[in-house]
Amino acid sequence: MSDETDKFAGLPEARARGLRRMEQVYGFDMTDGTGDFFRYTADHLFADIWERPGLTDRDRRLLLIGMLAGQGAADVLGIQVPAAHAAGELDDEALREIVVFLSHYAGWPQGARLNSIVEDTIAKARRHRADRD
Repeated sequence: MSDETDKFAGLPEARARGLRRMEQVYGFDMTDGTGDFFRYTADHLFADIWERPGLTDRDRRLLLIGMLAGQGAADVLGIQVPAAHAAGELDDEALREIVVFLSHYAGWPQGARLNSIVEDTIAKARRHRADRD
């Protein structure tokens, strides 16, 4: 992620705060967007909701992964699972346990999709570590 101080200079405070938080949550660089949907996402969801006290980022991530698995939202799980793993919020063992647990509540097909995302995330992280060593 790039230097957010310079990157978001000149944007309204809520937008800059939201974009910084989006980078933190997603683990990749963000740029400003247009339209009402992006405005609500950056200025409200990330600048306000993800910043509220009472839940840790790990708590929020667990709730989100559970809800996404229940909905079969593999596209968003493909962002959230690797981001949680890279941020150290959920390790290999925790991710695999989430798959077993959620499969019983969200259904086996949803669990199988989540398992594929989890195992792909773990394998990519291992390859990345091996490349660095």
